[in-house]
Amino acid sequence: MCARIHFCNHSSEPECATTNSMYASNTVGSTVLVLLGGSNIPLPNNQSLDGFSVNGSNTTFTIPEEGRYYVTYQVNTTLGLLGNTRLVRNGAPLPGSVLSPAVSASSYNNDLIAYFNAGDTISLQLFGLVATIILVGGGATGAALTLIRLS
Repeated sequence: MCARIHFCNHSSEPECATTNSMYASNTVGSTVLVLLGGSNIPLPNNQSLDGFSVNGSNTTFTIPEEGRYYVTYQVNTTLGLLGNTRLVRNGAPLPGSVLSPAVSASSYNNDLIAYFNAGDTISLQLFGLVATIILVGGGATGAALTLIRLS
């Protein structure tokens, strides 16, 4: 038996899983002071939040609905660095989200599926070094975070 792809586009259907999704990016080339224990990356641009909310510094997003989410993030810096990236859920590292390159890198990308409760928060961080970094800017994506509820 094969699975069918079904798009939820009829008003009489129950709520579709993918009705909760978000995207936010940083395209302005922000300077981020990275602390050893972690620093949140601001994502103030191109926000399509679809029920998600964001704090005033554009660094922490609140999940609107419980469920399994596909999560992807990227961070692009102007210079290579020997640092790490991760997602932080409710103040703790999200398992499977940590990227720790063995050599200096200027581009970090990760995808995972994770379960969230309504009201959980999520932030994108650089950590593991003390440095001032500059995200790629000028309209290019210096950092981005996407969440799509699957079920």
